[in-house]
Amino acid sequence: MRKSAMLDDMNAADIAALLPPRPEDGHKGTFGHLFVLAGSRGFTGAAKLVCESAYRSGVGLVTLGAPKPLADIFAVSLRETMTLVLPATEAESFAHAGLAHALAFARGKDAVVLGSGLSLHPETALFAREMAEKCPAPMVMDADGLNALTIEGPFEGFGKNGPAGARVFTPHPGEMARLTGLATADIRYARADTALASAVAWNGVVVLKGHGTIVAAPDGRATRCPTGGPGLAKGGSGDVLAGVIGSLLAQGMEPFDAACLGAYVHGLAGDIAALRMTSRGMIAGDIIDALPAAWRELEG
Repeated sequence: MRKSAMLDDMNAADIAALLPPRPEDGHKGTFGHLFVLAGSRGFTGAAKLVCESAYRSGVGLVTLGAPKPLADIFAVSLRETMTLVLPATEAESFAHAGLAHALAFARGKDAVVLGSGLSLHPETALFAREMAEKCPAPMVMDADGLNALTIEGPFEGFGKNGPAGARVFTPHPGEMARLTGLATADIRYARADTALASAVAWNGVVVLKGHGTIVAAPDGRATRCPTGGPGLAKGGSGDVLAGVIGSLLAQGMEPFDAACLGAYVHGLAGDIAALRMTSRGMIAGDIIDALPAAWRELEG
């Protein structure tokens, strides 16, 4: 595989111009309602990171779909987030029996985040795969939501009719390897080409994470994110990014613009957190804490 061509870096002024408006007379509904499907036994923190980062990125309302045995945990730990209790497997992850309820709830929402901490339970993977295909709302697909697309081998898209709504895929190189069938080393060598080819094949925006995150659209647009550093290489960082992009989608942004702005401000918040905590000592929660400062810097 040939090495990727160089891409232009995102420009701070252009990124700032993408900021969604905050009208003085706005209310909760003005800024969108995000539906999050995340978490399972042992991975409740992933759901918490998504919801908190979404709220720190301007969305008006967040509802978390929660496997029934975990609902009380989320009710205690998430003050602002509402919960929708859904059926669970014996492993306390999402059961396929909850699909119809989740789809019906999503139809009235502005965006969905699917995948963080879902687990690899076969029934949960089937739930995620069908949710990804049938949900009409714009959706960020992350982590085990992406892994669910590979249950029958490399992902080749949703078929002739495509997904029911716009999709933003946020894989790291290991997840991209499972999605494409390519070796991780080849993906790292040709990041831009891989992201662009996948965006076209899947008819969605691809955010290929890593140093110099690549954002690619199915119409051929692609750019590189200049923010972020080694402090982002911590568990939970990707969950924060999924929440930021989901929040921006819920506020009405186009998927490519939401992905570019989300990747940039996520990396900028990571840079601010690293200054405060050091890249060695910071954790994913520090990125969330730094989001207000990152938004302030962009607002100028």
